[in-house]
Amino acid sequence: MIKPTVGRVVWFTPSINAHQTDPAFRHIDPAQPCAAMVTHVWGDRMVNLVTFDSNGAAFGKTSVVLLQDDDAKPEYGYFCSWMPYQVGQAAKHSADDAKK
Repeated sequence: MIKPTVGRVVWFTPSINAHQTDPAFRHIDPAQPCAAMVTHVWGDRMVNLVTFDSNGAAFGKTSVVLLQDDDAKPEYGYFCSWMPYQVGQAAKHSADDAKK
């Protein structure tokens, strides 16, 4: 598990049809996640974000589920997750710590 902290970058994934129903999401490509930054940490699996659409415009999202490890993607609603690079780096550091 990666400990979320303020300032960390994550991928934000809006709900499936958000670009059609929510004006804040109209400039989002549903085929890829949005860049986002953690602005507040509620816990290991809940954060607030500033999220950027495909044009770079920022908007806030509160109480966003942060997927950890093998958590299943929610069937409905939005969520955020760590980028594959961050997951790989966390695994590498964990393996290095285990060797010590």
